[in-house]
Amino acid sequence: MNSKTVRNGSPRRGLRGAVLGAAVAAALLTATACQSSGGGDEAAASPTAATPSASAPSAPAPSGSAPVGGSTSETTAPTGDSGTGSGSPTATGTGDSGETGGGNGTEYADCEAAGLGTAVELQDEAGETPRHFLLTVTNNSRTPCVLNDAPQVRLKAGNDAPIVQTLGEPDTEPVVVEGGGKAYAGLYVFGNDEGGEAEYDQSDRFTATLIAGEGTELSGTLIFDLPDGLDTVSVDDAARVNGWAGTEGLAMRPINQL
Repeated sequence: MNSKTVRNGSPRRGLRGAVLGAAVAAALLTATACQSSGGGDEAAASPTAATPSASAPSAPAPSGSAPVGGSTSETTAPTGDSGTGSGSPTATGTGDSGETGGGNGTEYADCEAAGLGTAVELQDEAGETPRHFLLTVTNNSRTPCVLNDAPQVRLKAGNDAPIVQTLGEPDTEPVVVEGGGKAYAGLYVFGNDEGGEAEYDQSDRFTATLIAGEGTELSGTLIFDLPDGLDTVSVDDAARVNGWAGTEGLAMRPINQL
């Protein structure tokens, strides 16, 4: 009887195939690793893969934001005041320039007699001897102006009439009169209490010469007509004037004590 015998493959041939397969796989892995490494180097060396060129303009930063990156460019906001402030004039000095206001220490010019209105108010009760008067000036312009020291008051007509003495030392601070505003001076004109048949000097008006900021020049003369009901008043050498003030009370308080 013929018989067919089926044999297994040769062990040597199987081992050889396994070794060759492992070698091929190792070669493929080595080639793949080299390609990956080369691609990374090329990417690192490529200028297109680097950070954006320094020559390329950067997008402008939003207004008010901090400078971007290392930029040294910056915008400095104006530090000057608009000058609006509170709108209320003061007598604060503006430095040593002396170029404004005739040297009166403020930013405003001296008041001019032609720009001021005048009024007189009797402070004594009806039936009493007229002695105490409130002199009022009104700034007729829209621009503040300055009154200095005390006015040079005369109780008689003419520049030869004696000047009334100032009550105490005049305030050295200038009085700023706002546009349309007022300033005041207190005036005492008569100190004699004898009465009777004695005759005294009479005055039908008062005059007040303004002092310029330098204190050595005159700046026009104001005329104050007597209040209604008074044609003349008795005057003597006891007369005194208080310097310019910003309120009626400050002007009259020392005068009312006489």
